[in-house]
Amino acid sequence: MESIIACSRHSQLATHLKRSGALIAWALLLVSCSSTPPKSLVTPLPPVAKHPLPDKSARHEPVRGVWLTTVSRLDWPPLASVNGRPAASRIAMQQKALTDKLDNLKSLGINTVFFQVKPDGTALWPSKILPWSDMLTGKIGEDPGYDPLQFMLDEAHKRGMKVHAWFNPYRVSTNTKPGTVAELNRTLSLNPPSVFVLHREWIRTAGDRYVLDPGIPEAREWITSIVAEVVSRYPVDGVQFDDYFYAESPGSTLNDSQTWRQYGQGFASKADWRRDNTQQLIAQVSRTIKQINPNVEFGVSPAGVWRNRSHDPAGSDTRGAAAYDESFADTRRWVQQGLLDYIAPQIYWPFSRDAARYDVLAKWWAGVVKPTHTRLYIGVALYKVGEPSSKEPDWTVQGGVPELKKQLDLNESEPQIDGTILFRENNLNQPQAQEAVRYLRTRWGS
Repeated sequence: MESIIACSRHSQLATHLKRSGALIAWALLLVSCSSTPPKSLVTPLPPVAKHPLPDKSARHEPVRGVWLTTVSRLDWPPLASVNGRPAASRIAMQQKALTDKLDNLKSLGINTVFFQVKPDGTALWPSKILPWSDMLTGKIGEDPGYDPLQFMLDEAHKRGMKVHAWFNPYRVSTNTKPGTVAELNRTLSLNPPSVFVLHREWIRTAGDRYVLDPGIPEAREWITSIVAEVVSRYPVDGVQFDDYFYAESPGSTLNDSQTWRQYGQGFASKADWRRDNTQQLIAQVSRTIKQINPNVEFGVSPAGVWRNRSHDPAGSDTRGAAAYDESFADTRRWVQQGLLDYIAPQIYWPFSRDAARYDVLAKWWAGVVKPTHTRLYIGVALYKVGEPSSKEPDWTVQGGVPELKKQLDLNESEPQIDGTILFRENNLNQPQAQEAVRYLRTRWGS
Protein backbone atom coordinates (compact mmCIF):
# COMPACT_ATOMS: atom_id res chain seq x y z
CA MET A 1 0.00 0.00 0.00
CA GLU A 2 1.34 3.40 -0.96
CA SER A 3 2.57 5.50 1.92
CA ILE A 4 2.25 9.27 1.96
CA ILE A 5 3.76 11.62 4.45
CA ALA A 6 0.80 13.77 5.33
CA CYS A 7 2.78 16.50 7.09
CA SER A 8 4.92 18.24 4.48
CA ARG A 9 6.40 20.79 6.84
CA HIS A 10 9.08 18.58 8.37
CA SER A 11 11.54 19.94 5.74
CA GLN A 12 11.41 23.02 6.76
CA LEU A 13 10.93 31.54 35.91
CA ALA A 14 8.34 31.79 38.12
CA THR A 15 5.50 31.76 35.53
CA HIS A 16 2.17 32.87 36.94
CA LEU A 17 -1.07 33.22 35.00
CA LYS A 18 -3.02 36.05 36.57
CA ARG A 19 -6.59 37.10 36.29
CA SER A 20 -7.67 40.67 35.73
CA GLY A 21 -11.42 40.72 35.43
CA ALA A 22 -12.15 38.56 32.39
CA LEU A 23 -8.62 38.75 31.01
CA ILE A 24 -5.64 36.48 31.42
CA ALA A 25 -2.42 38.43 31.85
CA TRP A 26 0.68 37.01 30.33
CA ALA A 27 3.20 35.17 32.43
CA LEU A 28 5.60 37.05 34.68
CA LEU A 29 9.05 35.60 34.79
CA LEU A 30 11.66 35.71 37.53
CA VAL A 31 15.05 34.26 36.73
CA SER A 32 18.32 34.10 38.57
CA CYS A 33 21.78 33.86 37.03
CA SER A 34 22.77 30.93 39.20
CA SER A 35 24.23 27.75 37.78
CA THR A 36 21.07 25.80 38.58
CA PRO A 37 17.93 26.17 36.48
CA PRO A 38 15.48 28.73 37.87
CA LYS A 39 12.21 27.41 39.19
CA SER A 40 8.93 28.17 37.51
CA LEU A 41 5.36 27.84 38.63
CA VAL A 42 2.46 27.77 36.21
CA THR A 43 -0.87 28.10 37.91
CA PRO A 44 -3.99 26.56 36.36
CA LEU A 45 -6.00 28.73 34.04
CA PRO A 46 -9.29 29.95 35.50
CA PRO A 47 -12.50 28.32 34.29
CA VAL A 48 -14.22 30.32 31.60
CA ALA A 49 -17.62 30.46 30.02
CA LYS A 50 -17.62 29.17 26.45
CA HIS A 51 -18.43 31.83 23.89
CA PRO A 52 -20.45 30.85 20.83
CA LEU A 53 -18.47 30.90 17.61
CA PRO A 54 -19.43 33.43 14.94
CA ASP A 55 -21.99 32.34 12.38
CA LYS A 56 -20.22 31.24 9.20
CA SER A 57 -22.83 33.00 7.07
CA ALA A 58 -21.68 36.35 8.45
CA ARG A 59 -18.39 36.10 6.55
CA HIS A 60 -18.43 37.75 3.13
CA GLU A 61 -14.90 37.64 1.79
CA PRO A 62 -13.25 34.25 1.25
CA VAL A 63 -9.80 33.84 2.73
CA ARG A 64 -6.99 34.04 0.20
CA GLY A 65 -4.07 33.37 2.46
CA VAL A 66 -0.42 32.48 2.58
CA TRP A 67 1.79 30.98 5.24
CA LEU A 68 4.85 33.14 5.94
CA THR A 69 7.45 30.94 7.60
CA THR A 70 10.25 32.14 9.86
CA VAL A 71 11.70 28.81 11.04
CA SER A 72 15.16 28.40 9.47
CA ARG A 73 14.42 31.76 7.76
CA LEU A 74 12.60 29.84 5.01
CA ASP A 75 10.53 32.88 3.99
CA TRP A 76 11.74 35.68 6.27
CA PRO A 77 13.93 37.34 7.50
CA PRO A 78 16.66 37.34 4.83
CA LEU A 79 19.78 35.46 5.87
CA ALA A 80 21.87 38.36 4.58
CA SER A 81 20.30 40.64 7.18
CA VAL A 82 21.92 38.79 10.09
CA ASN A 83 25.37 38.30 8.64
CA GLY A 84 27.51 40.82 10.48
CA ARG A 85 25.44 43.89 9.65
CA PRO A 86 25.10 46.86 12.01
CA ALA A 87 21.78 46.88 13.86
CA ALA A 88 20.32 49.78 11.88
CA SER A 89 21.16 48.13 8.57
CA ARG A 90 19.77 44.79 9.72
CA ILE A 91 16.51 46.33 10.90
CA ALA A 92 16.09 48.31 7.68
CA MET A 93 16.75 45.24 5.53
CA GLN A 94 14.33 43.04 7.49
CA GLN A 95 11.57 45.62 7.49
CA LYS A 96 11.94 46.39 3.79
CA ALA A 97 11.94 42.68 2.97
CA LEU A 98 8.68 42.31 4.87
CA THR A 99 6.95 45.32 3.32
CA ASP A 100 8.09 44.22 -0.15
CA LYS A 101 6.52 40.83 0.51
CA LEU A 102 3.29 42.40 1.72
CA ASP A 103 3.13 44.65 -1.36
CA ASN A 104 3.57 41.62 -3.61
CA LEU A 105 0.97 39.61 -1.69
CA LYS A 106 -1.47 42.48 -1.90
CA SER A 107 -0.98 42.65 -5.69
CA LEU A 108 -1.76 38.92 -5.89
CA GLY A 109 -5.03 39.40 -4.02
CA ILE A 110 -3.84 37.77 -0.79
CA ASN A 111 -5.94 39.07 2.11
CA THR A 112 -4.63 37.04 5.06
CA VAL A 113 -1.07 36.29 6.19
CA PHE A 114 -0.40 33.42 8.60
CA PHE A 115 2.79 34.75 10.21
CA GLN A 116 4.97 32.32 12.14
CA VAL A 117 5.64 34.14 15.41
CA LYS A 118 6.80 31.11 17.43
CA PRO A 119 8.92 28.92 15.15
CA ASP A 120 10.39 26.94 18.06
CA GLY A 121 11.12 27.81 21.70
CA THR A 122 11.71 31.46 20.80
CA ALA A 123 9.56 34.46 19.95
CA LEU A 124 9.28 37.18 17.32
CA TRP A 125 7.88 39.66 19.84
CA PRO A 126 9.26 40.98 23.16
CA SER A 127 7.95 38.13 25.26
CA LYS A 128 8.15 37.78 29.02
CA ILE A 129 7.98 33.99 28.57
CA LEU A 130 10.20 33.18 25.58
CA PRO A 131 13.62 34.55 24.61
CA TRP A 132 13.99 36.48 21.35
CA SER A 133 14.31 34.31 18.26
CA ASP A 134 17.79 33.82 16.83
CA MET A 135 16.15 34.03 13.40
CA LEU A 136 16.26 37.82 13.81
CA THR A 137 19.84 38.42 14.95
CA GLY A 138 21.62 35.07 14.81
CA LYS A 139 21.64 34.75 18.59
CA ILE A 140 18.89 33.49 20.89
CA GLY A 141 17.75 36.17 23.31
CA GLU A 142 19.30 39.13 21.49
CA ASP A 143 16.91 42.08 21.18
CA PRO A 144 16.47 42.83 17.45
CA GLY A 145 15.80 46.51 18.13
CA TYR A 146 12.17 46.45 17.00
CA ASP A 147 9.01 44.38 17.42
CA PRO A 148 8.53 42.22 14.29
CA LEU A 149 5.01 41.13 15.23
CA GLN A 150 3.85 44.70 15.79
CA PHE A 151 5.57 45.80 12.57
CA MET A 152 3.83 43.03 10.62
CA LEU A 153 0.46 43.91 12.12
CA ASP A 154 0.87 47.62 11.38
CA GLU A 155 2.00 47.09 7.81
CA ALA A 156 -0.49 44.35 6.94
CA HIS A 157 -3.45 46.19 8.46
CA LYS A 158 -2.37 49.34 6.64
CA ARG A 159 -2.78 47.34 3.42
CA GLY A 160 -6.15 45.94 4.45
CA MET A 161 -4.76 42.46 5.13
CA LYS A 162 -5.41 40.28 8.17
CA VAL A 163 -2.72 38.60 10.24
CA HIS A 164 -2.99 35.31 12.11
CA ALA A 165 -0.23 34.60 14.62
CA TRP A 166 1.05 31.14 13.74
CA PHE A 167 2.51 29.10 16.61
CA ASN A 168 4.43 25.85 16.60
CA PRO A 169 3.30 24.69 20.04
CA TYR A 170 5.80 22.04 21.12
CA ARG A 171 9.02 22.46 19.12
CA VAL A 172 11.97 23.77 21.17
CA SER A 173 14.69 23.47 18.53
CA THR A 174 15.03 22.26 14.95
CA ASN A 175 17.93 19.91 15.75
CA THR A 176 19.84 18.36 18.64
CA LYS A 177 23.38 19.29 17.58
CA PRO A 178 25.97 20.03 20.30
CA GLY A 179 26.14 23.66 19.17
CA THR A 180 22.39 24.02 19.57
CA VAL A 181 22.55 22.52 23.06
CA ALA A 182 25.33 24.93 24.01
CA GLU A 183 23.36 27.89 22.70
CA LEU A 184 20.25 26.86 24.60
CA ASN A 185 22.27 26.36 27.80
CA ARG A 186 23.74 29.84 27.46
CA THR A 187 20.24 31.31 27.82
CA LEU A 188 20.31 30.47 31.54
CA SER A 189 21.54 33.98 32.27
CA LEU A 190 18.81 35.61 30.16
CA ASN A 191 15.50 36.99 31.31
CA PRO A 192 13.60 35.01 30.18
CA PRO A 193 15.75 31.92 29.50
CA SER A 194 14.84 29.11 27.14
CA VAL A 195 12.40 26.50 28.40
CA PHE A 196 15.24 24.08 27.63
CA VAL A 197 17.01 25.23 30.80
CA LEU A 198 13.97 26.51 32.66
CA HIS A 199 12.15 23.18 32.52
CA ARG A 200 14.59 20.55 31.40
CA GLU A 201 12.23 17.93 32.83
CA TRP A 202 9.67 18.83 30.14
CA ILE A 203 12.08 18.32 27.25
CA ARG A 204 12.12 15.24 25.05
CA THR A 205 13.68 14.33 21.71
CA ALA A 206 11.44 13.46 18.76
CA GLY A 207 11.91 13.75 15.03
CA ASP A 208 15.56 14.68 15.74
CA ARG A 209 14.38 17.84 17.49
CA TYR A 210 13.99 18.96 21.07
CA VAL A 211 10.31 19.19 21.89
CA LEU A 212 8.05 19.61 24.91
CA ASP A 213 6.32 16.51 26.20
CA PRO A 214 2.60 17.08 25.42
CA GLY A 215 1.58 14.75 28.26
CA ILE A 216 2.79 17.11 31.00
CA PRO A 217 -0.10 19.34 32.16
CA GLU A 218 2.22 22.20 33.18
CA ALA A 219 3.76 22.20 29.70
CA ARG A 220 0.33 22.62 28.13
CA GLU A 221 -0.47 25.45 30.52
CA TRP A 222 2.84 27.08 29.65
CA ILE A 223 2.00 26.97 25.92
CA THR A 224 -1.42 28.42 26.66
CA SER A 225 0.17 31.29 28.57
CA ILE A 226 2.27 32.14 25.50
CA VAL A 227 -0.83 32.39 23.33
CA ALA A 228 -2.52 34.46 26.05
CA GLU A 229 0.41 36.87 26.04
CA VAL A 230 0.07 37.55 22.33
CA VAL A 231 -3.73 37.77 22.23
CA SER A 232 -3.83 40.12 25.22
CA ARG A 233 -1.10 42.43 23.88
CA TYR A 234 -1.56 42.53 20.10
CA PRO A 235 -4.45 43.17 17.69
CA VAL A 236 -4.02 39.84 15.90
CA ASP A 237 -6.92 38.71 13.76
CA GLY A 238 -6.36 35.07 14.57
CA VAL A 239 -4.19 32.39 16.15
CA GLN A 240 -3.16 29.23 14.36
CA PHE A 241 -1.41 26.04 15.46
CA ASP A 242 0.29 23.93 12.85
CA ASP A 243 0.32 20.14 12.81
CA TYR A 244 3.29 19.55 15.12
CA PHE A 245 1.59 17.90 18.06
CA TYR A 246 3.29 14.53 18.40
CA ALA A 247 5.84 15.03 15.61
CA GLU A 248 7.84 11.83 15.59
CA SER A 249 9.93 10.06 12.98
CA PRO A 250 10.53 6.30 12.74
CA GLY A 251 14.09 6.61 14.00
CA SER A 252 13.38 9.33 16.55
CA THR A 253 10.20 8.65 18.50
CA LEU A 254 9.12 10.55 21.59
CA ASN A 255 10.05 8.73 24.78
CA ASP A 256 7.12 9.64 27.00
CA SER A 257 6.90 6.31 28.82
CA GLN A 258 7.45 7.92 32.21
CA THR A 259 4.82 10.58 31.52
CA TRP A 260 2.41 7.87 30.39
CA ARG A 261 2.94 5.96 33.63
CA GLN A 262 2.37 9.12 35.65
CA TYR A 263 -0.67 10.54 33.85
CA GLY A 264 -2.11 7.73 31.74
CA GLN A 265 -4.37 6.08 34.29
CA GLY A 266 -7.85 5.41 32.99
CA PHE A 267 -6.94 5.23 29.29
CA ALA A 268 -7.25 2.01 27.33
CA SER A 269 -4.14 2.75 25.30
CA LYS A 270 -1.21 5.12 25.11
CA ALA A 271 -2.56 6.37 21.78
CA ASP A 272 -5.89 7.37 23.37
CA TRP A 273 -4.02 9.13 26.17
CA ARG A 274 -1.89 11.04 23.68
CA ARG A 275 -4.95 12.15 21.74
CA ASP A 276 -6.51 13.35 24.98
CA ASN A 277 -3.41 15.40 25.74
CA THR A 278 -3.69 17.15 22.38
CA GLN A 279 -7.43 17.59 22.89
CA GLN A 280 -6.83 19.25 26.27
CA LEU A 281 -4.37 21.71 24.76
CA ILE A 282 -6.74 22.68 21.95
CA ALA A 283 -9.68 23.08 24.35
CA GLN A 284 -7.64 25.11 26.82
CA VAL A 285 -6.23 27.43 24.17
CA SER A 286 -9.62 27.85 22.52
CA ARG A 287 -11.31 28.87 25.79
CA THR A 288 -8.44 31.16 26.73
CA ILE A 289 -8.51 33.05 23.44
CA LYS A 290 -12.27 33.53 23.64
CA GLN A 291 -12.01 34.75 27.21
CA ILE A 292 -9.42 37.38 26.29
CA ASN A 293 -10.90 38.46 22.96
CA PRO A 294 -13.88 36.61 21.43
CA ASN A 295 -13.17 38.28 18.07
CA VAL A 296 -9.81 36.55 17.62
CA GLU A 297 -10.20 33.44 15.48
CA PHE A 298 -8.56 30.18 16.51
CA GLY A 299 -7.64 27.57 13.95
CA VAL A 300 -5.43 24.58 13.28
CA SER A 301 -3.74 23.48 10.05
CA PRO A 302 -3.51 19.70 10.42
CA ALA A 303 -2.29 17.05 8.02
CA GLY A 304 -4.85 16.59 5.25
CA VAL A 305 -5.91 13.08 6.23
CA TRP A 306 -7.84 12.68 9.48
CA ARG A 307 -8.20 8.89 9.17
CA ASN A 308 -8.34 6.49 6.26
CA ARG A 309 -11.57 4.65 5.63
CA SER A 310 -9.67 1.36 5.91
CA HIS A 311 -9.15 2.18 9.61
CA ASP A 312 -12.41 4.02 10.31
CA PRO A 313 -15.68 4.03 8.33
CA ALA A 314 -15.97 7.77 9.03
CA GLY A 315 -12.58 8.42 7.39
CA SER A 316 -11.73 9.51 3.87
CA ASP A 317 -11.18 7.22 0.90
CA THR A 318 -7.42 7.68 1.11
CA ARG A 319 -4.23 5.83 1.97
CA GLY A 320 -2.20 8.59 3.61
CA ALA A 321 -0.51 9.08 6.95
CA ALA A 322 -3.35 10.14 9.22
CA ALA A 323 -3.31 12.89 11.85
CA TYR A 324 -5.39 10.75 14.22
CA ASP A 325 -2.92 7.87 14.16
CA GLU A 326 0.40 9.62 13.39
CA SER A 327 0.16 12.95 15.25
CA PHE A 328 -2.43 11.81 17.80
CA ALA A 329 -4.69 14.70 16.82
CA ASP A 330 -8.42 14.01 16.56
CA THR A 331 -8.98 17.02 14.33
CA ARG A 332 -12.48 15.98 13.23
CA ARG A 333 -13.60 15.89 16.86
CA TRP A 334 -12.34 19.44 17.46
CA VAL A 335 -14.56 20.64 14.63
CA GLN A 336 -17.55 18.69 15.92
CA GLN A 337 -17.09 20.08 19.43
CA GLY A 338 -16.90 23.69 18.26
CA LEU A 339 -13.38 24.27 19.58
CA LEU A 340 -12.16 25.85 16.35
CA ASP A 341 -13.28 28.88 14.39
CA TYR A 342 -11.63 27.38 11.34
CA ILE A 343 -9.65 24.36 10.23
CA ALA A 344 -7.12 24.47 7.41
CA PRO A 345 -6.14 20.93 6.40
CA GLN A 346 -2.98 20.62 4.35
CA ILE A 347 -4.21 18.90 1.19
CA TYR A 348 -0.90 18.85 -0.59
CA TRP A 349 -1.67 16.40 -3.41
CA PRO A 350 -3.10 16.72 -6.93
CA PHE A 351 -6.37 15.35 -8.27
CA SER A 352 -4.51 12.42 -9.82
CA ARG A 353 -2.85 11.17 -6.62
CA ASP A 354 -4.99 8.09 -5.98
CA ALA A 355 -3.72 7.55 -2.44
CA ALA A 356 -4.87 11.02 -1.37
CA ARG A 357 -6.83 12.78 -4.08
CA TYR A 358 -7.26 16.53 -3.60
CA ASP A 359 -10.95 16.49 -4.48
CA VAL A 360 -11.70 13.46 -2.29
CA LEU A 361 -10.14 15.12 0.75
CA ALA A 362 -11.55 18.60 0.14
CA LYS A 363 -15.06 17.21 -0.18
CA TRP A 364 -14.59 14.98 2.86
CA TRP A 365 -13.61 17.98 4.97
CA ALA A 366 -16.54 19.96 3.54
CA GLY A 367 -18.80 17.24 4.88
CA VAL A 368 -17.16 17.42 8.30
CA VAL A 369 -17.68 21.17 8.73
CA LYS A 370 -21.15 21.34 7.15
CA PRO A 371 -23.19 20.74 10.33
CA THR A 372 -20.91 22.97 12.43
CA HIS A 373 -19.92 26.62 12.76
CA THR A 374 -16.28 25.88 11.93
CA ARG A 375 -15.05 27.41 8.68
CA LEU A 376 -12.92 25.42 6.24
CA TYR A 377 -9.85 26.80 4.50
CA ILE A 378 -7.81 24.43 2.33
CA GLY A 379 -4.02 24.42 2.45
CA VAL A 380 -2.62 24.14 -1.09
CA ALA A 381 0.88 22.91 -2.01
CA LEU A 382 2.32 25.96 -3.73
CA TYR A 383 5.78 24.54 -2.97
CA LYS A 384 5.12 21.66 -5.39
CA VAL A 385 4.13 23.86 -8.33
CA GLY A 386 6.65 23.49 -11.16
CA GLU A 387 8.63 20.82 -9.29
CA PRO A 388 9.24 17.61 -11.25
CA SER A 389 7.77 14.52 -9.57
CA SER A 390 7.38 11.01 -10.93
CA LYS A 391 4.38 10.39 -8.64
CA GLU A 392 2.77 13.79 -9.18
CA PRO A 393 3.62 14.92 -12.74
CA ASP A 394 0.64 17.27 -12.91
CA TRP A 395 2.58 19.95 -11.02
CA THR A 396 4.80 20.54 -14.07
CA VAL A 397 2.16 20.44 -16.81
CA GLN A 398 1.95 23.99 -18.20
CA GLY A 399 3.79 25.28 -15.15
CA GLY A 400 1.28 23.65 -12.79
CA VAL A 401 -1.46 26.10 -13.77
CA PRO A 402 -4.12 23.53 -14.78
CA GLU A 403 -3.74 21.64 -11.49
CA LEU A 404 -3.80 24.84 -9.45
CA LYS A 405 -6.85 26.04 -11.38
CA LYS A 406 -8.73 22.80 -10.68
CA GLN A 407 -8.00 23.08 -6.98
CA LEU A 408 -9.06 26.72 -6.75
CA ASP A 409 -12.17 26.03 -8.86
CA LEU A 410 -13.21 23.33 -6.41
CA ASN A 411 -12.49 25.54 -3.40
CA GLU A 412 -14.54 28.39 -4.80
CA SER A 413 -17.45 26.25 -5.98
CA GLU A 414 -17.89 24.13 -2.85
CA PRO A 415 -20.20 26.08 -0.47
CA GLN A 416 -18.54 24.71 2.67
CA ILE A 417 -15.04 25.85 1.67
CA ASP A 418 -14.38 29.40 2.81
CA GLY A 419 -10.89 29.97 1.47
CA THR A 420 -7.48 28.82 0.32
CA ILE A 421 -4.07 29.15 1.98
CA LEU A 422 -0.86 28.75 -0.03
CA PHE A 423 2.16 27.02 1.46
CA ARG A 424 4.45 28.95 1.45
CA GLU A 425 5.28 32.61 0.69
CA ASN A 426 8.79 32.34 -0.71
CA ASN A 427 7.65 29.81 -3.30
CA LEU A 428 5.90 32.71 -5.01
CA ASN A 429 9.39 33.97 -5.85
CA GLN A 430 10.73 30.74 -7.36
CA PRO A 431 11.33 30.60 -11.15
CA GLN A 432 9.42 27.35 -11.61
CA ALA A 433 6.29 28.89 -10.06
CA GLN A 434 6.06 32.04 -12.17
CA GLU A 435 3.38 30.78 -14.57
CA ALA A 436 1.24 29.92 -11.56
CA VAL A 437 1.97 33.28 -9.95
CA ARG A 438 0.85 35.10 -13.09
CA TYR A 439 -2.29 33.00 -13.04
CA LEU A 440 -2.96 33.86 -9.39
CA ARG A 441 -2.49 37.55 -10.11
CA THR A 442 -5.01 37.33 -12.95
CA ARG A 443 -7.49 35.32 -10.88
CA TRP A 444 -7.20 37.00 -7.48
CA GLY A 445 -5.33 40.23 -7.94
CA SER A 446 -6.67 43.69 -8.42
